[in-house]
Amino acid sequence: MRTLSDTELVTRAQEAMVGDTRAFDELVRRHERRVLVNCRVITRSPSSAEDLAQDVMVKAFFAIKRFEGRSKFSTWINRIKVNHCLNFLQQRKGKHFVDVDDVPLEGGEATDRHLHRTNMRDEIEATLTQMPDSLRVPLIMRDLDQLSYQDIADALGIKLSAVKMRIKRGRSMFRELYGDGPGR
Repeated sequence: MRTLSDTELVTRAQEAMVGDTRAFDELVRRHERRVLVNCRVITRSPSSAEDLAQDVMVKAFFAIKRFEGRSKFSTWINRIKVNHCLNFLQQRKGKHFVDVDDVPLEGGEATDRHLHRTNMRDEIEATLTQMPDSLRVPLIMRDLDQLSYQDIADALGIKLSAVKMRIKRGRSMFRELYGDGPGR
C-alpha cells in the first residue's frame, strides 16, 4: 500500500469491502501528522488537537465514498480539518481555556539542533497564537496547508479579495510579532 499514490488509495478505499480499511489506514498514516499539527495551530488548543485530528479522520472515513476526486485528497482532508477546527473555535467563542503542557523536556537526551527546532516551533506557535483568528486561519491555510486562495475563500465563505487581504495582513502581523525569531 505504501507505494500507491493517494489517488489509488482513495479508489481502493472507496471500493473496499466492509471492514477492509487498509487503504484508508495508509491515507491516515500519510496525512495524520499534518492534520494534528494544524489542528493545534489553528485552534490554539494543544490539549484538544488530538481529539480534533481524530474527528477529522473519522469524518473523512465516513465520507470517503462521496469524495469525487475533483481535488487532491490532501486538499479535501484540509477542508474537512479547517471546517472542523472553525466549528470548534465557534463553540469556544467567549470562553477562555488554559492549556498545560505536561510533557517534560529531557534535556540530557536532546541535541542542540533539536532544541533549536523545538524553540523555533514554540516561538512560531506563540506568535500565531497572538494573532486574531481572522488573520491566523487563512495564513495557516495558505502557508502551511498550501491551499489556493480560492479554496480558502470557499472554505471560509468569504470573497477572494478578502482572503488575499487577510493573508497579506496576517503575514505582516506575523513578521511584526515574530521579529527576528528565537534568541533575538
